[in-house]
Amino acid sequence: MALFFDAPWFDEKLAERGLSRSVMAAVAGLGEDELALVFKDQRELSAGQVAAFAELLGVPAGEVADRAGVSTPAPRAANAIDARVAELERRVAALEERLARLA
Repeated sequence: MALFFDAPWFDEKLAERGLSRSVMAAVAGLGEDELALVFKDQRELSAGQVAAFAELLGVPAGEVADRAGVSTPAPRAANAIDARVAELERRVAALEERLARLA
């Protein structure tokens, strides 16, 4: 886990995809000057920006959050949400089945 923004890691990931910091800024809804502050560890990212960087770089949001610094929030993993929705759907189906037996 990085304690500070790991600019070399982000630059490497951008280079692997043939992208620039300008593209990264645009994807996250930041101006280039704001992104420069992020890279200098003078501005934190929002959870939405973490998610945008993760999608752009093709890495998990948790990895982006770790590389951006420990206080950066990571959005909940989609898998956790999907699992929760599946569990709720299972419970609703069980309740509907019970109700049908009562009718």
